[in-house]
Amino acid sequence: MKIAKTSIPAAINVPGAIVRQQLGFGDATGYGAMAGEYFSLGAGTDIAPLLKGLEGDLCQSPHWGYVIEGEITVTYSDRQEETVTTGDLFYWPPGHTVRVGKDAEIILFSPQTEHCKVVNHLHSQLCG
Repeated sequence: MKIAKTSIPAAINVPGAIVRQQLGFGDATGYGAMAGEYFSLGAGTDIAPLLKGLEGDLCQSPHWGYVIEGEITVTYSDRQEETVTTGDLFYWPPGHTVRVGKDAEIILFSPQTEHCKVVNHLHSQLCG
């Protein structure tokens, strides 16, 4: 699920302040502590090979985030793809992989336990 800033409904729109709010943007029920994460990813980065060995060879952590700049395509377990670009809010459910089309800077909020498992796996794949 992704949404551009201009597509988020304004809950408050008065001179000097606009509050945009998208309800029902993913569900964090059952997850514990959340991690705030900042990712800088170069064009051409594809994490699919690094996810080998995880369940379904996919990231099994959900993420909520914002694209500061760049372009990232997420591929879900059903092979559907979605591209997020500068200014998009997004929710990626468990069961996905990503590749970077244009250098990207993103902010992620992820369940700490689930995403640390994935990050540790990526680290072991990169550093052996």
